[in-house]
Amino acid sequence: MLRLARAPNIAIAALWVDALQQAGFSASVQRYFLGSVAGELPPDQCLPEVWLTHDHEEAGAKELLYGLQNIPQRRWLCAACGETVEGGFEQCWQCGADMPTPPAASA
Repeated sequence: MLRLARAPNIAIAALWVDALQQAGFSASVQRYFLGSVAGELPPDQCLPEVWLTHDHEEAGAKELLYGLQNIPQRRWLCAACGETVEGGFEQCWQCGADMPTPPAASA
């Protein structure tokens, strides 16, 4: 077995493991319930961990996990009010205008 990553909380660890399993990796969450003893043990030692059963899956699993941890953020300029909108928003937070649709790629 191989430890792939420490997650900041159990919800993130479960999401990562689910994504890895859906991609065909043999991943599991370890230290699932250890958060309850934080204080008795150092908190950084109580974080949930993502483990792989098969060491030979490490390269592909790390690549997938990197993609999950580093999702690119969008940035667009609202045509109605000129506000810069960042993140996953599809409407301008300032005026409520919809995000412009990208032009169709010509073949």
